[in-house]
Amino acid sequence: MDDETWETIGRLVKRLDEHGTASPETVRLLRILKIGEEAGEVAEAVHGAMGSNPRKGHSHTWDDVQKELCDVVLTAMVALRTITPDAQRVFRENLERVAARDAPR
Repeated sequence: MDDETWETIGRLVKRLDEHGTASPETVRLLRILKIGEEAGEVAEAVHGAMGSNPRKGHSHTWDDVQKELCDVVLTAMVALRTITPDAQRVFRENLERVAARDAPR
């Protein structure tokens, strides 16, 4: 991810911090837990796109799934930035580690 993306995440974290009243420890925990909430919304959208719930039918589209997946990614980035000011480096290093693990030998 580029510098501009991480600058945007930093601004989002700053705005959230300015409006929060919880302790820093609670803020970290809640932002991490929010990832699970967003993942649940992905699951709900997939079920809706596939029409797998007879009571709700086709309540979502695959575009909805894409939007919810983006929410998961953004929420995880906010959580990562919340627990480390060096989130961009941490993310880059972990991405490189995963990519190297998958590289042909």
